[in-house]
Amino acid sequence: MSVGGNDQPRAVIVISSHVVRGTVGNRAMVFALETLGFPVWAVPTVTLSWHPGHGPSTRIVPPLEDFAALLRDLEGAKWLGEVAGVLSGYLGEAGQAEAVASLVRKVKATNPDAFYLCDPVMGDQGGLYVPEEVAAAQRDRLMPLADVATPNRYELEWMTGVKLETPAAVAEAALDAGPPTMLVTSSPAQMPRGTGNLLLTPDAAMIAEHRVIERPPNGLGDLTAALFLARLLDGQNAQNALQTTTESVFEVLARAAKRGADELTLETDAQSLSHPMAMVQTRFLTYPGGGRRA
Repeated sequence: MSVGGNDQPRAVIVISSHVVRGTVGNRAMVFALETLGFPVWAVPTVTLSWHPGHGPSTRIVPPLEDFAALLRDLEGAKWLGEVAGVLSGYLGEAGQAEAVASLVRKVKATNPDAFYLCDPVMGDQGGLYVPEEVAAAQRDRLMPLADVATPNRYELEWMTGVKLETPAAVAEAALDAGPPTMLVTSSPAQMPRGTGNLLLTPDAAMIAEHRVIERPPNGLGDLTAALFLARLLDGQNAQNALQTTTESVFEVLARAAKRGADELTLETDAQSLSHPMAMVQTRFLTYPGGGRRA
């Protein structure tokens, strides 16, 4: 799969959380997309002082009526034809999903080639960290509209109700989870002490693997979603997009970990987004009931 090209619309609407300090949610996604040459329309679903993993802080969720009105403004914007893609992530409340869905439909009606990537942010290995109604809204309202989704392994487990302990199990679950193309982060890997990004497309299943880095900073999923969308919009095929996205994210992670940073240091590592030097291993998968789909 590849979409877009240099002569196509380039703007991306990014809808996710905003933190004052840190590099998660919109802070990570907007930086990555703009670094790679994409104008961004940024919509905050919630504003926080910092990532909740650092401790309690003020949480500002816009009133749903105001949030929906803002997205309706975008639906009617005279520049809507500039939009090549929509990327949605963390929701501040379940009702925001319908406004996002309406905007996605309007963007696609305006530009049939526009691309929607849903990053259904809802939890990790500790379980859901959003209310269940928010997770259900991601699953039921947004995932069915997506061209690509980028759940992590634990989010896919919640959406499918299946424990995913092998790459083959992840691939099987992704077949039933909605979009025809799915990039599953934090997948079990075949390499010892490794982790991977597993990509399922209508044509194949493949995994890009690297070693685990303990206690990673937050924001890796947000960064992965933005970079993968950027690669696709630039015309890369799915395998190359998987490879280069994983290389960039692993390099940024390794550099931040080496510094002992408690956040991703994208401002220092911008070069890693466009020209990563890290090497990851990518392999095709076969799995029961699917194989290497052709």
